[in-house]
Amino acid sequence: MNGIYMKYRMKVVCTWAVVSVLLMVSCGNSYEERARLSRAERVRLAKEDSLALKVGTLPTLDCLPVFVAQERGFFKQQGADVRVKAYHAQIDCDADLAKGKIEGGATDVVRAQRMMRKGLPLRYVVSTNAYWQLVANRKARIRDMKQMEDRMLAMARFSATDLLGDMAVDSAKLKSEYVFRIQINDPKVRLQMLLNNEMDAMLLTEPQATTARLHKHPVLMDSRYRDLQMGAIVFRTKDVAEKRRRKQLEAFVKAYDMACDSINEKGIGHYADILKKYTGADDRTVKALPKLKFAHAAAPRGKDIERADIWLDKQ
Repeated sequence: MNGIYMKYRMKVVCTWAVVSVLLMVSCGNSYEERARLSRAERVRLAKEDSLALKVGTLPTLDCLPVFVAQERGFFKQQGADVRVKAYHAQIDCDADLAKGKIEGGATDVVRAQRMMRKGLPLRYVVSTNAYWQLVANRKARIRDMKQMEDRMLAMARFSATDLLGDMAVDSAKLKSEYVFRIQINDPKVRLQMLLNNEMDAMLLTEPQATTARLHKHPVLMDSRYRDLQMGAIVFRTKDVAEKRRRKQLEAFVKAYDMACDSINEKGIGHYADILKKYTGADDRTVKALPKLKFAHAAAPRGKDIERADIWLDKQ
């Protein structure tokens, strides 16, 4: 009886051993197959991304037409595969533009002129409606730029905010070295530092400027009253010179203009969800935003480029 039982146990063990081996082989094949498919998928996605027109954006209101064109399918309607790459700060967007990781990006005229001076040929495609306000911390009790002596001013180096900071300091007849420039590249971080009372003053564009005003922080200067239009979207000249890229850019411009028309007709509030998604603005801020018009794609004014160059020559 024991012999029969032992034979039975051996048979069961052997059977399970065979099954285990088959399962291991099967699992091994399955893993290798998945890895192979995963590699193939990564290669496919990388190729698609390389062929697409990649445009860097910032969490700011002037990029709304790009956000709307992406979310509402205007790029696809024009037959273009446009990939919107969201960045937190100009410096990161510009760095990827210089490296060729993106073909175009949102920036400002000062930064664009500086990139070109450093050897990166760029083509201006859009002059955006970006403007900047110099906002003071209400708890610092600053009501005039003359009170900014020995105070901290947050901005981004070699940008429109840097130029505007100089203009504000000069107009108040302050010594430049007595106003401490603090480089905070991310506009959302900059705003948070104001709300947390960690900074005396800063330069903000929309929608961050509206949030600051809603929290009762006073505005000391507005770039719109200095006849400055420094917002821009640029593309690498080398890239858009190619026939395929040129067609993509033409489609981008058509879709951008469609988005501008739609925003101007329906209002910024109609696209509140898109604006909140890309900028992090809350409902209160979106409702309080000023009524702005979005112009069709066009290069910046010559006098804005000239003003940027004059300022860069002094740096």
